[in-house]
Amino acid sequence: MQTVTLIIDKRRELSTKYKKLLESKSNKVHITKNLISAMKLIQDKEPDLIIISDSIDSDLSDYCKKIRALTYNMRPVIIATSKSAELQDKISVLESGADDFIPEPVNSEEFVMRVKAHLRRELESNMDIKHLLPGKNYSLRALKRIVNEDKPWAAMLVSIENFDNYKETYTELASDKLVQTFCAIIHSALSENDFISAFSDNKFIIITDSLKAEKIANYLIFAFDSVASKFYSPQDNRRGFMLMRGDEFAGRRSNFVHTTIGIITNELIQYKDASQLLGSLLRIHKLADMPAKSNYLIERPSITAENSIEDEVNNKIYILENDEAMSILLTTILNLQGYDVKVLNDVKDINEKDIPALIILDAGDVETMNGLELCKKIRKNTTYDKTKLIVTSIIHDKELILTAGADLYIPKPYEISSLIKWVEKLLKT
Repeated sequence: MQTVTLIIDKRRELSTKYKKLLESKSNKVHITKNLISAMKLIQDKEPDLIIISDSIDSDLSDYCKKIRALTYNMRPVIIATSKSAELQDKISVLESGADDFIPEPVNSEEFVMRVKAHLRRELESNMDIKHLLPGKNYSLRALKRIVNEDKPWAAMLVSIENFDNYKETYTELASDKLVQTFCAIIHSALSENDFISAFSDNKFIIITDSLKAEKIANYLIFAFDSVASKFYSPQDNRRGFMLMRGDEFAGRRSNFVHTTIGIITNELIQYKDASQLLGSLLRIHKLADMPAKSNYLIERPSITAENSIEDEVNNKIYILENDEAMSILLTTILNLQGYDVKVLNDVKDINEKDIPALIILDAGDVETMNGLELCKKIRKNTTYDKTKLIVTSIIHDKELILTAGADLYIPKPYEISSLIKWVEKLLKT
């Protein structure tokens, strides 16, 4: 990402000289003459480094205190320049919040190297060590800086889905290697003018040219899907899903990892601020997410993701259970937990306009296993792509039941408290 430096200096010639010395492809320099005009630039650009000269009208130490107080949430590097070389002046300025004091006249070469050293340390202090990328603070700062830019840009939110399930199944070491591989893929798709940062363990922000974004997304999906199978065991590759550990007896099924990419540009919408931009990016990313397939979505004139996802939580649970007493018990307890529960005799009774968040299904007896056939039928119906499926059974064959499409297998008899915990866990994922 291009760093931003702000020079607060009343002197036209010297401030212009400093700008020429410092400005480059990797560092954008702004000049302002007073605190009032500086504040707008600080709010809009969140500079990485601020150079304050004692040419300003107020006391330099007092000015440093004010700048530090006004930028406490972003913590930029502050360098004070002064005609004074007195030790007491240096101490006073440094105590007031400055990170460095440079007496004037400055040595141009030393001045440039000091600024570069501070900017390097600033970037390193905000570096996400695991990914060797700028962290979340830099992600938000980068989004804030592009809001008012006139040139075309695209912001991309790239994620590895089912990442937590992968980490739980294959350990943190394996998940780190997966992320590092994906980071290498992303880097290979970007140019030196593009920006990438780690938004979280499995999410990344990319800022690029709007004309390149879709090509980058296509490449990332192709490259990630090409290597993903290498990160699973032969058994999981054969099954077509991850077999996760439940507890001593239960078993969980999880789809393989895939990548989801949401893309927004400034071609259709002029964003007011970084909050609106980030909100729109999160919404388009959520729209792009598919249960078991890599996908990307870019805003178009007919789809901007604005107000397209309701925040209402789906708490509907349907129960298909052969044991009537068990149905009544489950319904009573889940209702008390705040869920909207219905007991059905057949999946045909489900209104397709009112899809449940979770179905609890009995697998049936040993001879017919009709519940497993119903499980397969539900899984083949794309209407239920986002519906979680718990299968309870007297058939103690974990792999058979998970292969039929269950997200979780719980052998009968089971503790009701255990099932409730799994319900809560599945509906949070």
